[in-house]
Amino acid sequence: KRQITYELDGTGPLIVFLHGIGGNRRNWALQLAHFGSRFCAVSWDARGYLDSDDSPEPTKFKDFADDLLRLLDHLGAEKAHLVGLSMGGMIVQDFYDRYPARVASLCLADSSAGFGGVSDGVRDEFLSKRLEPLERGLTPRDIAPEVVKVLVAESASLHVREALIASMSALRTESYKQALKAIITTDFRSVLPNIAVPALVIVGDEDQVTPKVESDFLVSRIPESKLVCLLYT
Repeated sequence: KRQITYELDGTGPLIVFLHGIGGNRRNWALQLAHFGSRFCAVSWDARGYLDSDDSPEPTKFKDFADDLLRLLDHLGAEKAHLVGLSMGGMIVQDFYDRYPARVASLCLADSSAGFGGVSDGVRDEFLSKRLEPLERGLTPRDIAPEVVKVLVAESASLHVREALIASMSALRTESYKQALKAIITTDFRSVLPNIAVPALVIVGDEDQVTPKVESDFLVSRIPESKLVCLLYT
């Protein structure tokens, strides 16, 4: 079986942190250190990321949820609290749809219900804009500085920017391209009203990639949900 790499801190109820499309398990180091005092806090490298194995065939978005199920089974957890950032939040929604009995609560940070609500033109533009430099032979390391400018708030510290550049620079080109092609197939609008566990939705007020309107939509559809908007000063 494919190897999925994870880090773990602490004991107690399981909480799993899922990175975004440009991330890896190390993005959550501070969260593991904090929540490890009360939980068994885990972060993973999704398939094709950092120290996890590549997909043996083109990635389908559901593969991430199936891998997450394997992780919960491996850790002997009947249920887990799931925290997903951006693409990780979409994985959480997909996982809930497929395995609702395994979810204790969920947190969707700077995420959305997927691409089902956008036009074909918007979807195509999203994909082509991200694939074009890679098709020209540039690597994720090459494009990381410009991408990070869009990902963070203007007031973000140099340390935060450097950490994100390092995260994107660690991406493998083919795996990143597969994740991009998989993410545009997502549509979790029909899942949201069926979510019957507590849900926290978090968004930054300067988020340009998944703006607050996306989080507003999530909260309007998930019955037991709460929105927190982070203001940067």
